[in-house]
Amino acid sequence: MSNNKLLNVIFISMLASFVFGASFEPACARNKLVIQADLGRETIDKNIYGHFSEHLGRCVYEGYWVGEDSPIPNTRGIRNDVVEALKKIKVPVLRWPGGCFADEYHWKDGIGPRENRPSMINTHWGGVTENNHFGTHEFLDLCEQIGCEPFITGNVGSGTVQELSEWVEYVNFDGVSPMADLRRKNGREEPWRVKYWGVGNENWGCGGQMRPEYYVDVYRRFQTYVRDYPDADTFKVACGPYGEDIKWMEVMMKNVEKGMMRGLDLHYYCGSGEDSRSATKFEEVDWFHQLRRAMRLDEIITTQSNIMDRYDPKKRIALIVGEWGAWHDVESGTNEGFLYQQNSLRDAMVAGVSLNIMNNHCERVRMGNIAQTVNVLQAMILTDGAKMILTPSYHVFDSYKVHHDATLLPADLECEDYRFDEDRIPGLNVSASQDESGKIHISICNMNPNDDAELICEIRGAKVGRIIGKVLTAPEITSHNTFDNPEVVKPSDFDEYRKTQNGFKTTLPAKSIVVFEIESGE
Repeated sequence: MSNNKLLNVIFISMLASFVFGASFEPACARNKLVIQADLGRETIDKNIYGHFSEHLGRCVYEGYWVGEDSPIPNTRGIRNDVVEALKKIKVPVLRWPGGCFADEYHWKDGIGPRENRPSMINTHWGGVTENNHFGTHEFLDLCEQIGCEPFITGNVGSGTVQELSEWVEYVNFDGVSPMADLRRKNGREEPWRVKYWGVGNENWGCGGQMRPEYYVDVYRRFQTYVRDYPDADTFKVACGPYGEDIKWMEVMMKNVEKGMMRGLDLHYYCGSGEDSRSATKFEEVDWFHQLRRAMRLDEIITTQSNIMDRYDPKKRIALIVGEWGAWHDVESGTNEGFLYQQNSLRDAMVAGVSLNIMNNHCERVRMGNIAQTVNVLQAMILTDGAKMILTPSYHVFDSYKVHHDATLLPADLECEDYRFDEDRIPGLNVSASQDESGKIHISICNMNPNDDAELICEIRGAKVGRIIGKVLTAPEITSHNTFDNPEVVKPSDFDEYRKTQNGFKTTLPAKSIVVFEIESGE
């Protein structure tokens, strides 16, 4: 290069620095993130990280419950390894017994001496006969062992008002009454004081095929008898819509008076059946369309929240995403009614994106329950006899637990698109929060399976000190953990970043989920 050309380059660079300031970055930085650390207002409710367990396939039986005589290490019949794994990710709330199963479940069949409990046919899921050995006492024991809040869904589809009312009394009343006395007879002196009660499940479908105009009156009647007993604050949850069904939401919000419900239960699955194909045998087209459907959760929550805002501008009623996640074809050779599927890096990305979306809507979304915890759909854990493995989705919940009850920080993201054929979606997805100690956490999903993403992050309103990174990725988009090789997909330390004067620069690997922890600087 000649001296004149070199001087021109230097002059242009100096001029750019003068015009754009000391923070000028080269034009190639197409991904930019600004975190407003001093503008956080809303709290990310830890219950967004809740889970859902239905009497379905091997979720309850073999997943949690092995019985007290099992050679698998257990505490009162509940397997210890599963409990310890769920304690590690700090499961905040667990929804049970369904799902479709809830509206055919009669709780009195699941109490008392197990040898005297009547069997039932699980007509929704595989037509298997259940012995009712896992009932109210066992579920609430499970929640106590995990250290989480129970969320009980009552039977509206085939049950009665009296049945649900007596269940609440059995669980929550500390005085003298027929149900409280029956609880004591069955070995539990103190009430559990369960807070969260769902009044039916998917009553627009498997819960009774109801029209919203009919269900709203059914709900009003049933919720009347879900009593608030002393020292037992009852949080009543109504059946909400599936996905973008705005009519259901409109009818519920318009016709249920203040105080009758504290939450509405929205369900959304981002793929099922032929649309998703196998959980592990798929191509980039399946990866792309699965993630595009996952990102629709943002639009769905926005649409439904706008309706809620018209009737509840102070946001007293919580939007609960009571069932969400990926839904693939079952594994070859398994019972189709058991919904057993593997869990790949694609599912981890679905989890990361979905949790970021719910974090960013935390002013209205105050609970989520991924479907389902063990051996069913997008599970955290898979078991095979005494063996247990953790799935890629589990590792997302583990790394994202830093957001529990933290303050949401506004995050302004400009990013390149991830393109596939003629379609496109944003290449990056993010949420950020600040915990009580002042640490900032940023979770970023690079959904592009082919290209790394250079990112410049500016943090305003806080000085940047030490930075720690963790990454979850794998060699292939189909990578998954098996009982023979359980650590193909697991998190590792991430140091591909450089601290700047007011943030950091990083290169996010393709198909990765990265969580940064940023301490305050001097």
